[in-house]
Amino acid sequence: MLKFIKGPMESIEGVAIYPMISLLIFFFFFAGLFWWVFTAKKDYINEVSNLPLDLNENEN
Repeated sequence: MLKFIKGPMESIEGVAIYPMISLLIFFFFFAGLFWWVFTAKKDYINEVSNLPLDLNENEN
Protein backbone atom coordinates (compact mmCIF):
# COMPACT_ATOMS: atom_id res chain seq x y z
CA MET A 1 0.00 0.00 0.00
CA LEU A 2 2.79 2.41 0.90
CA LYS A 3 4.51 1.93 -2.47
CA PHE A 4 1.39 3.24 -4.22
CA ILE A 5 1.63 6.46 -2.22
CA LYS A 6 5.38 6.80 -1.85
CA GLY A 7 6.29 6.22 -5.51
CA PRO A 8 4.29 9.04 -7.11
CA MET A 9 5.06 11.42 -4.24
CA GLU A 10 8.81 11.00 -4.73
CA SER A 11 8.48 12.15 -8.34
CA ILE A 12 6.87 15.47 -7.34
CA GLU A 13 9.44 18.18 -6.91
CA GLY A 14 9.23 20.15 -3.65
CA VAL A 15 6.70 17.79 -2.04
CA ALA A 16 8.67 17.73 1.23
CA ILE A 17 7.40 21.21 2.13
CA TYR A 18 3.78 20.03 2.62
CA PRO A 19 4.41 17.99 5.79
CA MET A 20 6.30 20.95 7.26
CA ILE A 21 3.45 23.33 6.43
CA SER A 22 0.87 21.00 7.98
CA LEU A 23 3.02 20.60 11.11
CA LEU A 24 3.33 24.39 11.46
CA ILE A 25 -0.42 24.88 11.01
CA PHE A 26 -1.08 22.19 13.63
CA PHE A 27 1.42 23.70 16.07
CA PHE A 28 0.24 27.31 15.71
CA PHE A 29 -3.43 26.34 15.97
CA PHE A 30 -2.96 24.46 19.24
CA ALA A 31 -0.51 27.03 20.62
CA GLY A 32 -3.14 29.71 19.93
CA LEU A 33 -5.82 27.55 21.49
CA PHE A 34 -3.76 27.03 24.66
CA TRP A 35 -3.04 30.76 24.82
CA TRP A 36 -6.76 31.55 24.50
CA VAL A 37 -7.71 29.01 27.19
CA PHE A 38 -5.18 30.34 29.70
CA THR A 39 -5.99 34.01 29.07
CA ALA A 40 -9.79 33.69 28.89
CA LYS A 41 -11.70 35.51 31.60
CA LYS A 42 -13.27 33.28 34.24
CA ASP A 43 -16.59 35.14 34.01
CA TYR A 44 -16.84 34.37 30.28
CA ILE A 45 -16.00 30.69 30.85
CA ASN A 46 -18.66 30.40 33.59
CA GLU A 47 -21.26 32.17 31.44
CA VAL A 48 -20.64 29.92 28.44
CA SER A 49 -20.53 26.74 30.55
CA ASN A 50 -23.95 27.57 32.02
CA LEU A 51 -25.62 28.22 28.66
CA PRO A 52 -27.08 24.72 28.23
CA LEU A 53 -28.55 24.88 31.73
CA ASP A 54 -30.02 28.35 31.12
CA LEU A 55 -31.67 27.21 27.88
CA ASN A 56 -33.39 24.30 29.65
CA GLU A 57 -34.69 26.57 32.41
CA ASN A 58 -36.12 29.05 29.86
CA GLU A 59 -38.05 26.31 28.02
CA ASN A 60 -39.94 25.17 31.15
